[in-house]
Amino acid sequence: MSTATVTPSAIAPSLRRLYFARFAFALVWAASVVATVSALSPLSVALLVLYPVFDVAAAAVDARSAKDAKPFVGLYVNMAISLLAGVGLGFAASSGIPGILRVWGVWAIVSGLIQLAVGLVRRRLGGQWPMIISGAISTVAGASFIVQAAQPNAALTTLAGYAALGGVFFLVSAVRLGRAIQKD
Repeated sequence: MSTATVTPSAIAPSLRRLYFARFAFALVWAASVVATVSALSPLSVALLVLYPVFDVAAAAVDARSAKDAKPFVGLYVNMAISLLAGVGLGFAASSGIPGILRVWGVWAIVSGLIQLAVGLVRRRLGGQWPMIISGAISTVAGASFIVQAAQPNAALTTLAGYAALGGVFFLVSAVRLGRAIQKD
């Protein structure tokens, strides 16, 4: 993680816009997943792969917006992990729902820990406590997806709830960042 000084006025506005975009994407994605994952199809697999790919793009935008403040190494690690998750989900789809849940679970654990770490480093920006909490929840949720994979009634709709909750945390963080910007 970088130890560069980051001022809210330097990064917070672009981070806030990104958080709003991530909120909107998460809600649309979750609704789409609920509507399509009753059976694995090319469309549902594409949706499942799309989520970590979007995470790669969002982390790239985040890193670019923080370039003057030396972006956090965690953002680059997150990009690599999310890219691997997207590829892994594509392959796991051939083995069915349990395989998908296992790959998603590992990704949720690792990316949650990264989100937690980045939030802790950025906490002086304001609006990061929701990201810290979300990272912790993601880690626990990832473990639960791995456990669910062993259940006979494993379902992918739980991923929609995970994404929607994550989206709500992005919304709360965006609103809190707005308040931090006004104080700055």
